[in-house]
Amino acid sequence: MPANFRDLIDLMDKLRSPDGCPWDREQTYATLAPMLLEEAYEAFEAVEAARDGQPNELRDELGDLLFQIVFYAQVAKERGEFSIDDVTSAIHAKMVRRHPHVFGDVDANDTATVLLNWEAMKAEERRAAGNSEREGSLLDGVSSKAPALMEAHQLSTKAARVGFDWEKIEDIFAKLEEELGELRAAIQTHANSKSEADHTKVREEIGDLLFAATNIARHLQVEPEAALKLTNRKFRRRFGHIETTLTERGQTFDETTIDGMEELWQEAKESKQ
Repeated sequence: MPANFRDLIDLMDKLRSPDGCPWDREQTYATLAPMLLEEAYEAFEAVEAARDGQPNELRDELGDLLFQIVFYAQVAKERGEFSIDDVTSAIHAKMVRRHPHVFGDVDANDTATVLLNWEAMKAEERRAAGNSEREGSLLDGVSSKAPALMEAHQLSTKAARVGFDWEKIEDIFAKLEEELGELRAAIQTHANSKSEADHTKVREEIGDLLFAATNIARHLQVEPEAALKLTNRKFRRRFGHIETTLTERGQTFDETTIDGMEELWQEAKESKQ
């Protein structure tokens, strides 16, 4: 018989029991954290495979991620803090509460209105939870521990929901050109001074350039982290072609030239690698 969600919970309970698995029994919030992050990233990457017609990989990675969630809930239950039922009840209640246009009498006929209402409800929830001493920032919901590219995308997305955004993508391209000019100027200043302060300025300008690029991606409905992952994988394939070809020729990198490597790169590119 196919296993269901309750079967997975029972399995986790067995693994953590005295006659279960020693390794599983040893795990804590802290030791599970890296695995939770790893599984989340692997599920994120599997989305691309699903888009390419390989949904089973996404299915399996979502299963691994779900297992980590059940694992955490089991540890919490043993600590007397909460159970997996508390987790599902809380998220169910939250989703019903934040969709009054579906489960209530609020009108929201477009995505922009839905997202604006969503942020307003989140702010109200923070006040109700006792965070009214300081008005919570709209950006508080974006984790500062997220990868920088992902964080930049989420920050600008949040700000755009309340109208803090460029009207058209051409304006962002102009901003990109502006940031590129400022980077060139900062590089020249540092080349003349060699000071640590000027090097810090170069780093800041590179950050500004990357932030502008993420906004272009957002306006085109492209997730920049996923886009860069695709480019990273493409780079791996094409550089791998250079390595393989040099090995077949009995050559090392020291025995070739940049022009020779570029020729192999273009060869890989033309073969759609």
